[in-house]
Formats: sequence, structure tokens, C-alpha cells
Amino acid sequence: MRRFVNQADRGQWTLLPECLDDFIDESNPVRVIDVFVDALDLAEMRFEGVEPAATGRPSYHPSVLLKLYIYGYLNRVQASRRLEREAGRNVAVMWLLGRLAPDHKTIADFRKDNGLALRRVCARFVELCREMGLLATASDGSKFKAVNNRDKNFTRAKVERRRAQPEESVSHYLSQLDTADRQEPTALAAKVTRLTEKLTKLKEEMGKLAAYEKQMLASADQQISLTDPDSRSMATSGRGSGVVGYNVQVAVDTEHHLIVTHEVTNSGSDRAQLANVAKQAKTVLKIETPEAVADRGYFSSLEILACHEAGITVTLPKPQTSGAKSDGRFGKQDFVYLPEEDAYRCPAGEQLPYRFTNEEDGKRLRRYWTTARQNCSLKSRCTTGPERRLPRWEHEHLLEAVQQRLDANAQAMRVRRETVEHPFGHHEGPHGSDTLPHQNASKSSRRDGSLGPGL
Repeated sequence: MRRFVNQADRGQWTLLPECLDDFIDESNPVRVIDVFVDALDLAEMRFEGVEPAATGRPSYHPSVLLKLYIYGYLNRVQASRRLEREAGRNVAVMWLLGRLAPDHKTIADFRKDNGLALRRVCARFVELCREMGLLATASDGSKFKAVNNRDKNFTRAKVERRRAQPEESVSHYLSQLDTADRQEPTALAAKVTRLTEKLTKLKEEMGKLAAYEKQMLASADQQISLTDPDSRSMATSGRGSGVVGYNVQVAVDTEHHLIVTHEVTNSGSDRAQLANVAKQAKTVLKIETPEAVADRGYFSSLEILACHEAGITVTLPKPQTSGAKSDGRFGKQDFVYLPEEDAYRCPAGEQLPYRFTNEEDGKRLRRYWTTARQNCSLKSRCTTGPERRLPRWEHEHLLEAVQQRLDANAQAMRVRRETVEHPFGHHEGPHGSDTLPHQNASKSSRRDGSLGPGL
């Protein structure tokens, strides 16, 4: 074929380069993987199989399997069977493993048996990046779908709904049996047999449901999953949607999108995750006074207090859950606290002095109100009762400082969104953003020591 690049003859013998190294250029990532793994002390990290057995068939050294594992992670090749195929056809993997080709069971067992050691490798990689000055971290939370099907997850509400369905079917089938009794004998026998079989099957299902309910009520959170026992039913951002899975919290490098630290929980809410992830990021980055910025899904007064005690400065918006505000009345934010008088000033200028202290939900609350000015013109916008009462937590000044920092940095939430949603968005699973990686609740930190946009 003239004027086109001609194909080579498939039957032509070819003299390949004598060295496999000639196929791998200097910028190929497998060279970095090779150097990094060879520099690790795998025995110190507690990898199994570092010392070979005295008898039996020779095994693969853990460094070989670790290199293959890291290669698969970087190239989104997670399945052990796919990694087995790559070792036999991918020239870069052949170079990395020295032409070794472990089978899929060996690869799967390596991952299963060395979970803690693999976490230590991740920690060492993060430490290396920190030493090289590459890290400026951000954190995010996302729901990951478990193997457990939604039909194999039981909560109190699900059990009640599923019990109602068989009961309706039983009533329907019994009604059909009564109708069958009034039919001709020739059609009666077959129909009675079919309905009886259905009733028997329904009774078996109701027996199983009763057993599941007993297990569910005995669990700590009154929820069970049959296939993946640790997974839990969680709400996602889509209205009426949900997923049975895990809530994964991660701290991510804002510049290179490297995961710094992670935590897998089966709690569907991010409300109690702020301090835990912030402290982990602080430990990894070795920063004395980091700054954390989070979205409102992480707002918790006790978590903010825990961050303060750990030396972490927090910035995040407070959810607007005030019933008074939604009804068109003044919210607590419309009242000004006067530290010197230890009193609140209402929108009409009246002071609400301190009355007494009590404890509620593990927090010490100071109570403020006044009985003066019952004829105030703004009373209808203030309260429907005799007087407006305000609670003040003993650490309320920390929450006020959080709001002040947010007001002073109006761009914090925008930067958070731009920073922390990238890693999950680029690793979205086959079921879309509401199943594998996605559900935003976010965190972050910068190189100057802040755990900045989003934590």
C-alpha cells in the first residue's frame, strides 16, 4: 500500500532488544515503585513470608507482590485475576516483577493476609512525601457500596414493611381459597394445591423474617446485614436514595491528590468524624497547630471542643435547624451575648440575664431569660410563650469563634469544594456517584499547617 505505513509480516522473525530494561523509559512510574519498595524494611512492617519456609515449594518474596499491588492501585486494576493477566502480557509489569507471574489466588491471599502491613506502607509513603515537601492535605467523606444487597440489610422500619407484605398476600390467598370452594370440583383441586404451596412459602418467609428481626433487635444499632455483617444502611445525597456500605473518611493532598490518611467507619453520619480525621492528619503531617475547614455535615459542638483541646482550629458553617427561624421568628443568632454582663441582648434592646445551669445531653448549659417588657412590640416575632429562653453551652465561645472565622473567610467553602471532591470524583464507581465514591462532607489542609478547606 503506497503512501501508508506498512505493517510488519507476522511471520517475520524479530531480534528484540537484549535487555528488558530498554523497553522502560526513565519516566515510567514502575521505576519509582521499584525503588520505593526496595527501600522498605518489609520485616519491620510485619509482612508475612519475608523469611522463606525451610520446606515445600518456593514462594514469592513479599516485595514482588507488593510491587504488583501498588502498580494495580495506581492504574485502577484491583481484581486479582486482572493483575494476574497484566503480569503475563504487560511489559512494564514484566520489568517490575522480573518476569514473574503470580497466580490470582496468591495475589488475593497477599492482600488478605497483610492488611496492617499495607497500611504501614501507605504511612511510610506519606512520610516520604512530607519529607520531600509535597503534601498540602484536604479531607473528604464518601459512602462506599458494600457487597451486601439492600434486600439483605434489615432495620426496624424494613422489617415492619416486609412483614406487612406477606400478611397482605396471606389474606389475599385465603380469600382465593374461599372463592375456590365455590367453584366446580374439576378446577378446585389444582387451584387449592397452588394456593396452599404459596401459603406454605409465605409462612417460611415470615419465619425467616422473625429470626432476622430477633437478630436486628439484639444488635447495638438495631440493624443487621447478612452478606457483609459490618456494612450499614446509609442515606446519600439523592432524595429517597441510600446505600448499604461504609462511610470512608480520607485526608487528601491538595496539590497532588495523594491520600494522606483514611478511616473506614460504618456510621452513616459525618457528625462524629471531624476530630478523629483532623487528629490523624495532624499526626501524619507533624503540625503543631493545624487549621481545619469543614462543611456543615461535620458540625458538632463536642467535636469542635475535641479539636480545640487537640490544638486544631476549626472553621465550618452551622446547620440552620432553628424552628423559630423557620417560623419567621428571631433565631438565637439574632441575640447578642454580652460577656461582661453575662447576659444576652435581644433585638428590642432588652437584656436576658443568667438564671441557672443544668446538664443536657452531656453538656452543661446556662439558661437566660427575662420576664420584663411583656408588652414588647416585637414579642410576636420573638416567642409564643411567656418569655424567650436562651441556652448557652459552657464552651459556646468556641462555636462563636468558629462562626467568626467563617465570616472572615467567605471563600473557605468554595475552596473546600474545589479541593476535596477531586479524588472521589475521579475514582467514581460503576454505579455512579451515589454508590461508590461520593457523598460530600469534606475536609482539608494546606502546607502552612492548616487542615483547610473541608474536614
